Amino acid sequence: MAVRTVDVVLVGGGVMSATLGTLLRQLDPSLRILLVERLDHVAHESTYGWNNAGTGHAGYCELNYTPENPDGSIDISKALSINASFEVTLQFWASLVEKGLLPSPETFINRTPHESFVWGEKDVAFLKQRHALLSQHPLFKGMAYSEDPKVLETWMPLVVNGRDPMQAVAATRVEHGSDVDFGAVTRSMVKSLRKSANFELLLNHPVVSLRKRSTGVWRVVIKDEFTEVEKQIDANFVFLGAGGAALPLLQKSGVAEAEGYGGFPVSGQWLVCKKPEIVKQHHAKVYGKAALGAPPMSVPHLDTRIINGELALLFGPYAGFTTKFLKKGSVFDLFASIKSDNMRPIMAVGMGNMDLTKYLISESLQSHEDRVRALRNFFPDAKEEDWELAVAGQRVQIIKRHGKGGGRLEFGTEIVASKDGTLAALLGASPGASTAVQAMINVVERCFPQHMQNKQWREGLKQLIPSYGESLIENAALLETVRARTLSVLKLNADDKG
Repeated sequence: MAVRTVDVVLVGGGVMSATLGTLLRQLDPSLRILLVERLDHVAHESTYGWNNAGTGHAGYCELNYTPENPDGSIDISKALSINASFEVTLQFWASLVEKGLLPSPETFINRTPHESFVWGEKDVAFLKQRHALLSQHPLFKGMAYSEDPKVLETWMPLVVNGRDPMQAVAATRVEHGSDVDFGAVTRSMVKSLRKSANFELLLNHPVVSLRKRSTGVWRVVIKDEFTEVEKQIDANFVFLGAGGAALPLLQKSGVAEAEGYGGFPVSGQWLVCKKPEIVKQHHAKVYGKAALGAPPMSVPHLDTRIINGELALLFGPYAGFTTKFLKKGSVFDLFASIKSDNMRPIMAVGMGNMDLTKYLISESLQSHEDRVRALRNFFPDAKEEDWELAVAGQRVQIIKRHGKGGGRLEFGTEIVASKDGTLAALLGASPGASTAVQAMINVVERCFPQHMQNKQWREGLKQLIPSYGESLIENAALLETVRARTLSVLKLNADDKG
């Protein structure tokens, strides 16, 4: 069997691989890059528009990014970090638009105000304190706050109309929030890559095995699902950006850094409304607080969505229990991932999170009436017949070793790389796609250290991302400059979109 040699193999046709491939192509056009995807299209799993919230997570409205401490204080550090990371993503997209490597911005991103909404005296006090802290920082400059139902009616009429006028309510609003079709932006990046030299996309080609050879290169074996023919690829670097499949592939690699990692799969569902007379009354992403016992990724929200040019409303997510690692995966995925090195952490997490498991099972057993009842907390006048159920993408939360024989469930994303930097994997879920560019910059810095000593690579990153190497959290003047550019190029200013 002939062996093909490339510089980079990207596994998984989602936003992570597309972003890393695009970064590397811009930094060094001579790199031979191969992208392999097991499905017949790219961006078909978690990256697909209807499989994620499309929020463009910026920390503006997601209350789980500003947790309340036991003493009543609020920690805003995660919101600042995520917001700064999303600003990096926006800079990258703006550069690609200017270079003609991405199409007109409205095909993948649209201005959609980000709003937080709460009710009850306790949560109103929380939101007021959160606003006071965040609005003092340049990253959240311009965030508005109100407890006036008349003001809120102009922000979110469906949410306010029909509500008890005596109920204490409050909301915050950031005008330049966005709705992102991550599937569209990913397909566009891959389309541009396919037009360039030294790049190839192979669809319907799952990875059968991967191992490190004595020569230092990775032997990746893939299989053509139509012909059943296996192909051998030797690569200097392998990136596992395959969503829920990244963990099993990382385990196959045999790298020591994979030891102790496990996965906790969580499914999700949305209620979707496409009736124009209802959809046109709501133009925002409105986030509330997660129910007691719910995982952070289950924060309820009522969203404007624009996917493939189609306008709709989405409410959810409703969590569910599953043993699949991918939406189009196997019910045996979880069991197959249990190894001798991660069995104890997985068992510890399982035993320590029985309430979460029960919650996920109960969520999956809800009736349509139950789901609409939850929707009415955000849309009091919602009618069952106007909404239909849609299955969202699969998420695999990270399980890590913790303490002696213990395990810890993580809600976030993490890059796991081999010591020599020849292999890297992205594990975890939200905020995921929104911070893809920062995550892939971290991969480049970690896995291509010799290249990063090259002035051409450093300057290339600076051209693509003007804030590269500097902190948007600390440098207010730089933030103002880059944000003005991205809002203009991506048409996210108030006068660009309704």
